[in-house]
Amino acid sequence: MSVLRSLESKIAGLVEGTFSRAFRSEVRPVEIARRLAREMEEHKSFSVSRTYVPNEYVVYLSPRDRERFADYEEPLADELAGYLLEFSRRERLAMLSRPVIEFETDDRLRLGEFGIQTRVVQPAEELDDQPQARAGAGGDAPGGRTMVHGSAERLAEPLMERARASRETALLLVDGKRLVVGPGGATIGRSRQCDVVLTDPNVSRQHAELTPRGGSWVLSDLGATNGVVLNGRRIDGPEVVRPGDRIELGTCHLTFELE
Repeated sequence: MSVLRSLESKIAGLVEGTFSRAFRSEVRPVEIARRLAREMEEHKSFSVSRTYVPNEYVVYLSPRDRERFADYEEPLADELAGYLLEFSRRERLAMLSRPVIEFETDDRLRLGEFGIQTRVVQPAEELDDQPQARAGAGGDAPGGRTMVHGSAERLAEPLMERARASRETALLLVDGKRLVVGPGGATIGRSRQCDVVLTDPNVSRQHAELTPRGGSWVLSDLGATNGVVLNGRRIDGPEVVRPGDRIELGTCHLTFELE
């Protein structure tokens, strides 16, 4: 078993364990982790053979939230950096260096609001001597922008509900068969190397991928010729799937379930 096992679960445990005595604010580390991963996905840049994402993230907090985090910033930043590193590897995203997480205070933010600024930064040995400007939560910096998030866009379920969801078993119903999806997810396609093998010639060798992410399950198109259809709509990027959702790959019909 991996030492980290599931980085999402580890960060959740961080809150429920050692850090739960310190974090009484509206901003929770798990929320920051989820938003960091989303910001990473939303700031992709494409080269011929790779998809690059930011490697520096500045988290802006209100004065009261920052005060709550003060004694634990360094270990929390390390956990969040490890989370993003594993997330990028799992999603086949490239970074110029190990991600760096920093915390800053912005007086314009209210309790429960936080901003995230993303930047693509060359490794130190490749940087010019000229300093680079950094913007606060109300402005942009070269190579990135700051997004401010508040309670309105948060997932509503409490941490215990998230932990319960992560223990549920994912299933794919195909031709009357119940196929169990492992805790690390599954690739779906015609290749025998896939976790779920479909014999339909309209299915690509590696067609789609189903992966756990932050307490949910996410369906992704792996560049399939015929695409991936979820509930009658072709998806353009990763999509969260829920029990009862219908997935079409070629002429194959699958149903996602949890138990």
